Amino acid sequence: MLIRRRPWQEELEIIDRTMKAISGITDPEELVDAYWSGIGELLPIEDYVAVSRRGVEPPYYLITRSSRFTENINPWTQRDRLPRLTGGLLGEIAFGNKPVVIDDLPSRLLPDDPAHFYLEGFQGLVALPQYDGGEGLNVTMMLVPPGIEIDHAAVPVLHWQSGLFGRGTQSLVLRNQLSGALAALDRELQVVGEIQRSLLPRELPAVKGLDLAAYYLTSARAGGDYYDFFPLADEGVGLFIADVSGHGTPAAVFMAITHAIAHSQPGTHTPPAALLTHLNVQLARLYTRDGTFVTAFYAVLDPGSRTLTYSTAGHNPPRLVRNGRVQSMDKASSLPLGILEVQLYSQATVQLEPADLVVFYTDGITEAMGAPASDGSRPLFGVERLDRVLIDCTGHEAQQCVERVNAAVAAFTADAPATDDRTLIVMRCA
Repeated sequence: MLIRRRPWQEELEIIDRTMKAISGITDPEELVDAYWSGIGELLPIEDYVAVSRRGVEPPYYLITRSSRFTENINPWTQRDRLPRLTGGLLGEIAFGNKPVVIDDLPSRLLPDDPAHFYLEGFQGLVALPQYDGGEGLNVTMMLVPPGIEIDHAAVPVLHWQSGLFGRGTQSLVLRNQLSGALAALDRELQVVGEIQRSLLPRELPAVKGLDLAAYYLTSARAGGDYYDFFPLADEGVGLFIADVSGHGTPAAVFMAITHAIAHSQPGTHTPPAALLTHLNVQLARLYTRDGTFVTAFYAVLDPGSRTLTYSTAGHNPPRLVRNGRVQSMDKASSLPLGILEVQLYSQATVQLEPADLVVFYTDGITEAMGAPASDGSRPLFGVERLDRVLIDCTGHEAQQCVERVNAAVAAFTADAPATDDRTLIVMRCA
């Protein structure tokens, strides 16, 4: 009997039905089953064997599929259970790197062939390799029973279909592997983010005459913004805010390094310039050789005298709102931390008054981007918008002010995800 191809209308219907069936499949094993079920309608061949030399040292190869397997073995997840052979007719085909058609299989199959069990009793076979980088690492063989002949004219199209299917299957395997790797990476980043957040203050300090509130948001699982409070003598408190250049995990690592250095020598927390000098020397000497830097602002609050003495390392100047007007605390600014090992940091002092509002922030607030303009540019939230919101915070508590700023930024960005870390600390004087 000679098996010829069906009329093209029937083939098209079968192939279309098969393509629809496999279009929603994400598991490679299910994909293979669905594909060969469709192919089985085109060619009523029930027996098969497949070999692979992917990841196997030559001259060995694996039998990945066979109609004579007594149990289902997943060749992707159970490779250690697959038969491992060398030599014989299947070895010749596996390493031949070309399609093979054998019409008289019994004359080619020797009694001591290592794959005799998988090939005996068949009249012929059609072996179709799936190439990867020009190498037929996987070969699928249709086994032809006695009394059946295959129209050789159909083999080129079968080879074409089999090759395309092999590439599709491999792409699905790689996609699943990539998805798994990304999921594992995301879990690791979650842990990094949790560790990072654990370095932030668990609660805000209780300072007589002050109302404090803070907000912290990373643009990724982890980020490079950092804020902290240091208890000082005479009920004083040190307030620190910093922003590591860059985003994500590298910035989070530098954030953790900055935190560790800042906590390594408590005696350096006052005066403010001493802490910034200490941080700068350590970062520039040991950690920022790749161009990374840290902007920082550190202030020491003396509740008794109601003074705020501060020093700045390239950070955004905090905003002081007094009597409906905004002042910039920019009197003591120097280079960011980690750029030059020898760097002087100056200090300035602000006398606080009742009802003063002091707002410390990172540039993720002012550089939040709005909708694209007609020329494609993206406007920034900016300091002027921030100041207008802060003026409207007159008479409100610190937490209410934080919420108003966040609401204004969200409205400006149309609730788009943050592209940079955002940190906000608000201090209201009684």
